[in-house]
Amino acid sequence: MWWCVNEQPKTNEMNNIRRLCSAFSSKLVRFSYRNYSHNSVSSSFLTHGIHVFQCPDAIGIVAKLSDCIASNGGNILAADVFVPQNKGLFYSRTDFVFDHVKWPRSQMEDDFLKISKKINAVRSILRVPALDPKYKIAVLASNQGHCLIDSLHGWQDGRLPVDITCVIRGPESEVIRFLERHGIPFHYLRTTTENKREEDILKLVQNTDFLVLARYMQIMSTDFLRSYGKDIINIHHCLLPSFRGGNPCKQAYDAGVKLIGATSHFVTEGVDAGPIIEQMVERVSHRDDLQSFVQKSENLEKQCLSMAIRSYCELRVLPYEEKSTVVF
Repeated sequence: MWWCVNEQPKTNEMNNIRRLCSAFSSKLVRFSYRNYSHNSVSSSFLTHGIHVFQCPDAIGIVAKLSDCIASNGGNILAADVFVPQNKGLFYSRTDFVFDHVKWPRSQMEDDFLKISKKINAVRSILRVPALDPKYKIAVLASNQGHCLIDSLHGWQDGRLPVDITCVIRGPESEVIRFLERHGIPFHYLRTTTENKREEDILKLVQNTDFLVLARYMQIMSTDFLRSYGKDIINIHHCLLPSFRGGNPCKQAYDAGVKLIGATSHFVTEGVDAGPIIEQMVERVSHRDDLQSFVQKSENLEKQCLSMAIRSYCELRVLPYEEKSTVVF
């Protein structure tokens, strides 16, 4: 934050401003500061920006990124850096606020691009939630609807900063009524192991930024993954590989499992072998019956998938080596 005189603002005012900033609202946020030299109140529109960076490690990278923001009147709210040992790599994610009139979005892109070229960056991504369009996604689901319904409610109440362009799944009256009420296109595709309808799915999702598999039980083929060419986020329970096949919760319950969980990961050509984005666990005990066991498992899946989607949209997930991720 910048101030019109050298005198620092009162601590309470600073804390209030930072609390507002930390909400990371997708709207333009207006902050006021006191002009102590003229005893009057001025205002400035500050916008939240996110920048992620990946490049070969070198001295002074943090200084260059910080100076780029500060020299244009911006202020860093949070910065995360990861430099893996003996890898020669640098990863960073920076949250900052700026005046979009004094530092236009296009100029900001150019300024970060100049730094990228100087140090041969592998990845430099800028996102301004208030100015950039939301990510467009399609959600695919099979018979179990808990993750799909939670994702729809997350979109409705703003927890998930996405636009759902369509839903692909089997018929279910509750979901259909919700989709019709909110004008979300719905497509029922009867799929089998022999006919996964992948060409039809590709036509429906071609204008999306990424896909979400909300307990979608078909395995995507290599041809589909290569044709789509964008990220796909999947969710599954963490009872694998011990409890395969139908009704894994019943199998785990009968086996007396004491720890259950959920994993959200990117979809790759290997079955459930993609880089992990988020994982959650919870204890169960002899006091749980099968119904509470299943409910706890489904709740974990909903929470884990929601967190993975938010982390992805907030640029918190970066690829690391071949099968891993950096999650800030």
